[in-house]
Amino acid sequence: MNQADIQHLLEQVASGAVLPSEALEQLKTLPFRELSCANVDGHRALRTGRNEVIFAQGKTPEQTAEIAGALWEQNHAVMATRAKRAHFEAVLQVVPEAVYHAEAQVITAGKESSEAPGRVAVVTAGTSDIPAAEEACAVLEFQGHNTDRIYDVGVSGIHRLFEKLDRIRGADAVIVAAGMEGALASVIGGLTERPVIALPTGVGYGASFGGLAALLAMLNSCANGIAVVNIDNGYGAACLADKILRR
Repeated sequence: MNQADIQHLLEQVASGAVLPSEALEQLKTLPFRELSCANVDGHRALRTGRNEVIFAQGKTPEQTAEIAGALWEQNHAVMATRAKRAHFEAVLQVVPEAVYHAEAQVITAGKESSEAPGRVAVVTAGTSDIPAAEEACAVLEFQGHNTDRIYDVGVSGIHRLFEKLDRIRGADAVIVAAGMEGALASVIGGLTERPVIALPTGVGYGASFGGLAALLAMLNSCANGIAVVNIDNGYGAACLADKILRR
C-alpha cells in the first residue's frame, strides 16, 4: 500500500463508503508483516516511493516464495533480484502472474506505477556486460520506465558508439555497464548532458580484479557528474535512474 492507496482509503472512510473498522483491518499490516523467515516492510513505499524488493541470493526458494506471496497480497506488484529458476518456480506457485527474466535473474509480477516515466538508454561496452545491463532494464521496466538497449559499443571499436549518439543524447538518463578498464562511462559522460550512471561489471582478465579496476576507473572519471554504483549492481543503477526521473 502506497501513499495514494492510503489517501484513497481515508477518502472512502470520510465519505462513508468504508467503515473505520474495515479501514483499520487494512492498515494493521502496514508497519511490517512478520513471516516465518522475514519481516516484510509495509511502509517502504511510503518512505522511499518504492515497495520492498526481494534479494533472492542466499534465500531458499521456499523463503523467496513466502515473501513474494506476502508482497503480492499487499501491493499486487513483486520483484525479486538475483533469482535462480528454482526461486521462480517456487514463486510461481503462489504468484501465478510471475515472470522470469532469465538473463537478468529477475522475477517480476505486476508493475509499479511511475508518476513520471522516462526513457533510459542502457549501454554496454561488450556482450559480456549484458547480464548486469539486463538487470537494470528489468527493474526500470517494472518501475514503469522505457528502456533503450544499446549493446556492445565499447571503446575498442569506438566508431560503433558514434552511430548511437542520437539515441543516447535523446534519453532522459543513461546507464553505462562496462568491465575491463571501464572507460566507456567516461567517454559517454563527455558526449552528453544527460545524467550518466556508471555500472562497473566483473568482466575482465586477472588485473580487472573482478570489476574493481572498472569501479576505480569510473570513480576517477574526468567527465563531470558521473554517478557510480557497485560492481554488477544493475538494480542499484536502475533505482538511481528512477529517482532522478521521478524528480
